[in-house]
Amino acid sequence: MTAKIMDIEPHAEAIDSGIAANARKKIASELVSVLADTTALMLKTQACHWNVVGPTFFSLHKLTEEQYNNLFAAADVLAERIRALGTPAPFNLRMLMEKAHLSEEKDLRTTRGMIAKLVADNETVVRNMRVVAKTADEAGDFVTTDMLAARMAYHEKAIWMLRSVVAE
Repeated sequence: MTAKIMDIEPHAEAIDSGIAANARKKIASELVSVLADTTALMLKTQACHWNVVGPTFFSLHKLTEEQYNNLFAAADVLAERIRALGTPAPFNLRMLMEKAHLSEEKDLRTTRGMIAKLVADNETVVRNMRVVAKTADEAGDFVTTDMLAARMAYHEKAIWMLRSVVAE
């Protein structure tokens, strides 16, 4: 009996929460791109954390650690929202990266270059979130809109902090 219970496969679910099924599907699909960008940014931030050097090493090491931990937690919240909308969450890296707006790094940058790239990538993430938040808002999905508003506030603060580090 227990074995059969564990054989249930993830599937799209019928939900009647006041958001039309087609809107839920569209929002979930767009949230996958936010999840993909969040995952990519988390990995890039962690790579920066590992590779920063110079007189600001300690403060950058701590700042990027706080940021990648926040991004890791955010990825879980985003994936759970995708599930709450009735859609299976992505289950492999390829599925995520096909939806990402961010690209992989090809070469190791200087510390200043890594920070500048994190600024640009956070800006890209915020711009994408604005598009998804508008879709969610128009569908009456205020939970997703609110979640994305909080994430945008976080990223805008991260942008400010990272920009301040490389200011001349």
